[in-house]
Amino acid sequence: MEYRNRVDFLVGGRLALFSDPVTRGGGEKCSYQVPTYQALKGILESCYWKPTLVWVIDAVRVMRPIQSQSKGIRPIKYGGGNDLSIYTYLTDVAYQVQAHFEWNEHRPELAGDRNENKHYAIARRMIARGGRRDVFLGTRECQAYVEPCTFGEGSGHYDEAGTLSFGLMFHGFNYPDETGRQTLETRLWYPKMENGVIRFCRPENCRVVRVVKQQKAVKSFTPGENFAPCDTLAEEVAVDGLDAETV
Repeated sequence: MEYRNRVDFLVGGRLALFSDPVTRGGGEKCSYQVPTYQALKGILESCYWKPTLVWVIDAVRVMRPIQSQSKGIRPIKYGGGNDLSIYTYLTDVAYQVQAHFEWNEHRPELAGDRNENKHYAIARRMIARGGRRDVFLGTRECQAYVEPCTFGEGSGHYDEAGTLSFGLMFHGFNYPDETGRQTLETRLWYPKMENGVIRFCRPENCRVVRVVKQQKAVKSFTPGENFAPCDTLAEEVAVDGLDAETV
């Protein structure tokens, strides 16, 4: 399905760590073979995000071979001192990502900020500039770089690989701000890669959902008190201290 506010971008880096929660119980981390929905959503939110909207990841295309590297790490222990752990990273990664945004219906107080053209224009500009904040591939030490692209263009390593399954895998979190429920939930799903492309199911379509913990009511925004709505692109970039002609 085509979305008018769809964005395509290429993200890559030397290392990536999309941590598998099964391996973290012993204090070590091992990366999934492919990025998670939540990790890609976090990358896009680092480029551009407002509480008015919710980013939906449609698909990811794996461009380079899946290869890993293990490193000895000395993390800080809770009781003080250091310990030795083995972290397994993905190396030399690059992904094409396709996504679009939808309005956060659980934020009715921000309905006046639902200007699709404004948010779409800013999102494209921020992707072209590499993001508003630092971008990471899973964890802080895995620096990433973002640039615009056309999804599907160019040759990928798995273009003729057929169908690959990855078993039960973490999809993302259900935050109270986006669901209206006062619970933090985790979602799991069974991804399949067809000729290098993984098409994500929507968060509400994940069949395996588990409650992590109860959450307090989310913070509300009151125009004029802790929120100043901007109706135009010029007003938005003025608030951010940017030049409208360059943004």
